Amino acid sequence: MTFDDRLGRRVVEHACTYLDGIGERPVRATLSGDELRARLGGSLPAGGDDPVEIIDALAAAGLRGTVAWQGPRYFGFVTGGSLPVATAADWLVAAWDQNAQMFAMSPMAATVEQIAAGWLKELLGLPEHWSAGFVTGAQMANFTGLAAARHRLLEQAGWDVERDGLFGAPPIEAIVGEEAHRTVFTALRMLGLGAGRVVRVEADGQGRMRVDRLEAAVRGGTGPCIVCAQIGNVNTGAADAIADIAPLARRRGAWLHIDAVQEGGTCWAGGTGWHGQAARRISICNWSTNNDDIDRSAEAILTVCADPT
Repeated sequence: MTFDDRLGRRVVEHACTYLDGIGERPVRATLSGDELRARLGGSLPAGGDDPVEIIDALAAAGLRGTVAWQGPRYFGFVTGGSLPVATAADWLVAAWDQNAQMFAMSPMAATVEQIAAGWLKELLGLPEHWSAGFVTGAQMANFTGLAAARHRLLEQAGWDVERDGLFGAPPIEAIVGEEAHRTVFTALRMLGLGAGRVVRVEADGQGRMRVDRLEAAVRGGTGPCIVCAQIGNVNTGAADAIADIAPLARRRGAWLHIDAVQEGGTCWAGGTGWHGQAARRISICNWSTNNDDIDRSAEAILTVCADPT
């Protein structure tokens, strides 16, 4: 079938209806999972339905089966909404339907990613030669940063983890604040570093890693080490004392991994300056200025900065 004007107009109509009422509707979903399955499920049909009817059915279920994240009364998880221009651009991207795994398969997608990464480095005052990657959310941001840490530390110890795996590799000590985000611990498990081997550092009443306890943990070990800090506890918004933590990591020769799930952009744009002087090995992941701890990461910064209000 072709994508005709009738289908496109119907989608726009439903989307505008949904967004126009986002401020007045209940924040929570008012359809249960069973009710949604009854509306949308059933046996696999033998033939296809009219595309407009399918869109109508999805839109009707979505009015009551979704959570009003974009609305002014949403105070649930740390999740941000999107600007109208971002929503419209997302429709365009869906229409392009690109496989963006390499430049040859989508020059547009690759170039836009390069431009966005450059803007983010400029916005946050990061060195131009630093690399940046766009991932699906907090889990893959932490996984990617910690994978880089694992690679570099084992390389320095004379071990090629990509070639030889972890069997017989020098052990890596991971030191993590006790209120680190759950995705940090999941990433360590996925990378074969072991949740049971993590050294957990006591946090204060706001969820910040206690520097005195961290200092004792850093001094108590030898060999390859990753120190995991965070900017923005998901419950309090508090940030670890990076300016004090970074010298401890450097003294140990450790990789400093920072999960900047909240306010990361504010911290960097504020000109703290510690990134160039205090730490030599560092990975910053999951930047977000709209307190989003599960997705959008770098997209969130671009979204907020695009809003003239």
